[in-house]
Amino acid sequence: MERRDKVNYYLDLAEVVSCRSTCLRRRYGAVIVKNDQVISTGYVGAPRGRANCSDIGRCVRQEMHVPRGERYELCRSVHAEANAIIHASRDEMIGATMYLTGVEMADGSYIKNANSCSMCKRMIINAGIEKVVVRDDRDHYRVIEVSSWVEDDESLEGRKGY
Repeated sequence: MERRDKVNYYLDLAEVVSCRSTCLRRRYGAVIVKNDQVISTGYVGAPRGRANCSDIGRCVRQEMHVPRGERYELCRSVHAEANAIIHASRDEMIGATMYLTGVEMADGSYIKNANSCSMCKRMIINAGIEKVVVRDDRDHYRVIEVSSWVEDDESLEGRKGY
């Protein structure tokens, strides 16, 4: 039996966490790890006490044909990255790595060129997380140095996230 490499192990955990997502468009899961210890997990879902899109059976952004990366103020959900950050203390997250996996609900494929939205990027920066590892397919991923988000301030350019 071949042992799964550690990075894909954590990405697999993020994928399992994503199974709790309530978004009708995309399923995301995030796992924050520091010193080989899972600090926190998060998935996409409405704030506590509010109905999820999966409960009400509709997505306003989908109904309005809003493209990926736009008009998040219309979304009912809190993103996976934000939920993971909310459930951890900053001192635990300083220098940590976040593992992120996204899956399209329509066909179960991995989300192409997945990336955190600009709001989640700002939270990740402030949390002190050092790296974000994003799954591209079952065995391949990208490692993003969070410092590159600080240096390349997309808020000055208006780029889109996930």
